[in-house]
Amino acid sequence: MLFFARRNGIAPPYPTVEAARAAYQFSDLQSFLDLYYRGMNVLRTEADFADLADAYFQKAKAQGVVHAEIFFDPQAHLARGLTFETFFDGLWSVVSRSRERYGITSGLIMCFLRDLGVESAHNAVTAALPHAEKIIAVGLDSAEMGNPPAIYAEVFERARIAGWRCVAHAGEEGPPDYIREALDVLQVERIDHGVRCLEDPALVARLRSERIPLTVCPFSNVKLRVVRELRMHPLGTMLAEGLIATCNSDDPAYFGGYVADNLRDICAALALPPQAAATLARNSFQAAFLSPQQKAAYLALLEASLTAVEQK
Repeated sequence: MLFFARRNGIAPPYPTVEAARAAYQFSDLQSFLDLYYRGMNVLRTEADFADLADAYFQKAKAQGVVHAEIFFDPQAHLARGLTFETFFDGLWSVVSRSRERYGITSGLIMCFLRDLGVESAHNAVTAALPHAEKIIAVGLDSAEMGNPPAIYAEVFERARIAGWRCVAHAGEEGPPDYIREALDVLQVERIDHGVRCLEDPALVARLRSERIPLTVCPFSNVKLRVVRELRMHPLGTMLAEGLIATCNSDDPAYFGGYVADNLRDICAALALPPQAAATLARNSFQAAFLSPQQKAAYLALLEASLTAVEQK
């Protein structure tokens, strides 16, 4: 998130709104990351992170979200000299009360920035361990190319020992083999993005038979040039293949929309029938890190909502 006014004595990263808008025209994942890392410099205090989380939940509530699993990147903040507690306590002060304040259940997924290396990821695990019970899972994000999942095997083993579930970005810019590595070496339960799985029929068959969820993010796929246009997005094909694909938002302040925006626009662009939107919603609850009882309750709420819409 970029701020154009000075905050905490930090100058804005771009001098004008026009310059900032130009910076949002990404050519690939790395061009986004350059802006992402630069923009986060305005976040300095625990209150800053609480404000950021509060702003997200207000947007999510307006979009009809009832459960959110939120990624955060500790290494990016530790590298700036912040303590783990500065950013984590700010986020947790809002996440821990999300149901009470916004009617949204939520959890935090701690991601490792693969371009910062294994040692940095290990340091993040060490810093997070005192807060282990407040973190539901770990993930692997940032620049895929040249950073295969397998090199993080020991980091993810430590995460499993700590009791955290595991996910990983794979098959966005990286090849289908990165998805296999994430499944076989990191033992992840869910693949983030995964759109390039369709290049490998055997992998598609495996994802289908093992019911591995894929957290697809249409807007970011287009903005990062993974897909040229929304109407060319493979989400419809993924559903037709019987994959447990879900529709998500990815850094919505950068990529132009929150989850309902992504769902509405991808369904329109691909001319998906209402049944497909319902399937995406069901898949999202089935893929979530919720208890069986919570999943059943949310799925029942979804079916009741769908029935109410059909009866109008």
